Amino acid sequence: MTDDDSSHREGYPVALGDWMHDLLRRLFPICRSLTGPGNRKTLDILSETMPLERHEVPSGTTVFDWTVPDEWTPRSAEITGPDGRVHARFADHNLHLVGASEPVDIELDLEELLPHIYSLPDQPDLIPYVTSYYKRRWGFCMTHREKQAMPSGRYRVHIDADLEPGALSYGETVLPGESEEEFLISTYICHPSMANDNLSGVVVAAALYREMAARTNRRLSYRFLFVPETIGAIAWLAANKESVKSRTVAGLVLSCIGDDAPFVYKASRQGSAAVDRIADHRIDGAGKRVDFSPLSGSDERQYCSPGFDLPVGYLTRSHPGMFPAYHTSGDTADFVTAAALAGSLSCAQDICLGVEANLIRDRRIDPYCEPMLSKRGLYDTTSIRKSSSFDRDTDPRSALMWILNMCDGGHDLIDIAGRSGLPLMALTEAAERATEAGILERVQA
Repeated sequence: MTDDDSSHREGYPVALGDWMHDLLRRLFPICRSLTGPGNRKTLDILSETMPLERHEVPSGTTVFDWTVPDEWTPRSAEITGPDGRVHARFADHNLHLVGASEPVDIELDLEELLPHIYSLPDQPDLIPYVTSYYKRRWGFCMTHREKQAMPSGRYRVHIDADLEPGALSYGETVLPGESEEEFLISTYICHPSMANDNLSGVVVAAALYREMAARTNRRLSYRFLFVPETIGAIAWLAANKESVKSRTVAGLVLSCIGDDAPFVYKASRQGSAAVDRIADHRIDGAGKRVDFSPLSGSDERQYCSPGFDLPVGYLTRSHPGMFPAYHTSGDTADFVTAAALAGSLSCAQDICLGVEANLIRDRRIDPYCEPMLSKRGLYDTTSIRKSSSFDRDTDPRSALMWILNMCDGGHDLIDIAGRSGLPLMALTEAAERATEAGILERVQA
């Protein structure tokens, strides 16, 4: 299955791809940070798509080795040059203001100002994304071309913002299933006006909630988190320290998932958890797997920290830092496509459903020969020579016969998929049919 294949869910990826892209465009103008009104506005909009519970963690709260920072509320900012020209106006682009800049209203010479201005000499027409969350400072970002053209002289710098005790906000919702065991879906909401990083993860998570909520036979429960990156995940883990290890059986962090690059799946720290094996199978031929590393990525680093070691992987397309628009004004809504979002939703949902289905099953009836399928409505009672167009990979009988042979209490669906070469979803459907017919029994999650 390719990343945008819709054969098993006819029609929905196109419609949901457009829905996700529209939601992304609506969220794009909001200035988000680790804290502040932009995050709450983002959660307000997401609450229109799911019943989000909002949590507020006060500034100064200790969460493991970290401390929740002061809340940042930016209103306006700009630099006015000696010739009257205005530079780096916050109202023109959120990235013009260094994230968490403290308020300032001063005059200074260009030579004093330049250390406070950030640009990208190797990408002279893009504005960089710069933050200073844990050390008080102020600064601006602009294109390198504009920075080089600034004339000597006296400049006025004005930043109207609050940086004072408040709270960190994050959203959470749970879709209950037959089991209290949970699949964790996590993404982050702290990046201002960048589409792939990481509004793509936000809108795919929102659409995945809709898709999983529409299913009436969820075996697992699903917990969706929308948190500021790093500190938000750490705060949530601190609040759930006593229960998260026992209830989380799989998870995905979604990030940078809206462009047309092939999938990249970063495995959990465990490396061979069910979610890792299923993701490997799902993206085979449409991307690649990378092993866990604490050196890059996103909040999977927190979920996979030694004290928790949760089976949480990281699903992305263009890995952070690996696409030219990363952390710049080039990461626009036009960089993200509806088709890519739809393909990412399909991939994430297939991984969820694969974990749901990946049970070890045992035969309930005579294991010494094939069961009679026709009397259970699983096989045609009329036999005729197969046509030359018969395709073992798509004919449902192929998956059913592999399931019935390999389900002996010692193989899960990933084992069978690897042995047969058949798609996991085809085997999943065959296993469910055989279970409903009373031929198989679930014996181990």
